[in-house]
Amino acid sequence: MLSSRTRVTTAWKRTGIALTAIAATAGLLAGCGSESSGGAPADTENLSIAGATAGTFPTTVEHAFGTTEIKQAPKRVVSLGYTDDQAILGYGIRPVGMVDQYSNPPGQSPDINTQWPWVKGVWATNKPEVIMTNGDPAPNYEKIAALRPDLIVAVYSDIDQAAYDRLTKIAPTVGRTKAEKEPFSAPWQDNALQIAKALGKPDEGAKAIKAIDDKFAAARQAHPELASKTAVAVSWYKNSIAPFTTTDVRGRILTNLGFKGVTEIDKIAAGKFYTTLSPERVDLINVDRIFVIGDQADQQALKNFPLFANLPAVREGRVSYVLDSEEPAVGAAMSQSTVLSLPYAIDEIVKAAK
Repeated sequence: MLSSRTRVTTAWKRTGIALTAIAATAGLLAGCGSESSGGAPADTENLSIAGATAGTFPTTVEHAFGTTEIKQAPKRVVSLGYTDDQAILGYGIRPVGMVDQYSNPPGQSPDINTQWPWVKGVWATNKPEVIMTNGDPAPNYEKIAALRPDLIVAVYSDIDQAAYDRLTKIAPTVGRTKAEKEPFSAPWQDNALQIAKALGKPDEGAKAIKAIDDKFAAARQAHPELASKTAVAVSWYKNSIAPFTTTDVRGRILTNLGFKGVTEIDKIAAGKFYTTLSPERVDLINVDRIFVIGDQADQQALKNFPLFANLPAVREGRVSYVLDSEEPAVGAAMSQSTVLSLPYAIDEIVKAAK
């Protein structure tokens, strides 16, 4: 999936990020308060979305780095997790800052990350400040401070203790769930509920999760034939076939729809959310249904790869090709797996499985 194209997906970039933090100084934060460093104007506020319910405060949230108390309803939320902005939007708040999960092509406006089919209408004309781009070694602390946040949400994130300590000097910060052993390994439900708690809306989070779980259940009931089939999601990465594990968000979508996963891939991945297959192990993706996630250039590269093209599953047409960041961006919806993107992903994957 990584190629010469400007736009790349989070699937690969996010794994190499180590948010190394230099101790914040009083001078840095003081300087940011009066200068936006190209960020949003000082009077820009995030907006509660019409019809959204208010949260209950004070609230306390446990996470991987300790416990954070949010004393009152936040008015300026910065989203530091790769997909946290979508959950925040889903709970009725537009963040003032967010991560560019998919690198925006130079000069393109508005930001691609605010234009996905499942978020475009919610963002409307609002333009959040980009405080980190996928692949950056660290967030832009100066931009974050300049936004004057009263809450930083870093749930779907790989920040470390040093980065967390630095962020707390700017605003109360909520990290990934306490039970999450490795970044990006928590089920989407855990992330959705964690963010709901931070916004004082745990009941709303639980309802949103149930609605999506019910949608998965309805899809399984409507398509019982999927339960007898094995499936795997793959991409093209560094000139290799790269399948995602059953514990990755993409793999979880398939198993939640009823498909059986390939746990042997999990063993080879050894804790990572994906692996690349050596020529002698390409047979692992010779399953009942292969879902190829990638934009047109990557899809074509995979089609031209003899080891892939010669698989019985491919020769027999048991492959579904879904575009990643290019419209209709089903791959992005799968990769993000948020309360906003999942309903879209479920409908599109069920259609693609036919």
